[in-house]
Amino acid sequence: MISKHWKLLTFTSLVIVLPMVAGLLLWNQLPDQLPSHWNGAGEIDGWFSKTMSVFGTPLFLLVVHWLAVIATFSDPKKNHHSDKILQLVFWMIPLLSVGIHAVIYMTALGKKVNVSTLVPAFMGFLFIIIGNYLPKCKQNYTIGIKIPWTLDSEANWNKTHRFAGKVWVICGMIMVVLSFFGDAKSVLPVALVMVLVPVGYSYLLYRKETTNKEVLH
Repeated sequence: MISKHWKLLTFTSLVIVLPMVAGLLLWNQLPDQLPSHWNGAGEIDGWFSKTMSVFGTPLFLLVVHWLAVIATFSDPKKNHHSDKILQLVFWMIPLLSVGIHAVIYMTALGKKVNVSTLVPAFMGFLFIIIGNYLPKCKQNYTIGIKIPWTLDSEANWNKTHRFAGKVWVICGMIMVVLSFFGDAKSVLPVALVMVLVPVGYSYLLYRKETTNKEVLH
């Protein structure tokens, strides 16, 4: 099945390493140390060498991209993956690579980049997109909310993903709104809500299912 998407895999891989080309063109203008991490206040608190930033990070993301694609197409239930879900798998890392390196290079060149605004906004829009896809995600072992109760019951899986889709869209919108206040610290607590609330909902469904079976018996 992956052979049908070979051209897309090749193209998205090229997009991931595109920042390497940009880095080479800017090589003489870039400092020896480039920012690699920002804290919750939007201040740089981590650095990579120029070589690591220009070559190492894109290659690392390329490996992650290939592993994600291979894992997706190795899923025993890969036939359950819709085209929209596959597009998300193929494009998430490439867009991340371009976005991350754009921020790194602009900051290294002395351009003013408000990371405290960009991070929540980017994450918010990403979660909104994923939230719209979640209800369309059929039961599988690589994509979605993979916990014992959803994997054991297709009904639990479907209900959990429909509910999670709404939660993710709402939380994504909250992140976008918070980005206007430059609050990057909001990403973690909102992300925790996005994970814990659907898992809790799934567990309640499981307990309800179990109770009903016990009553019938």
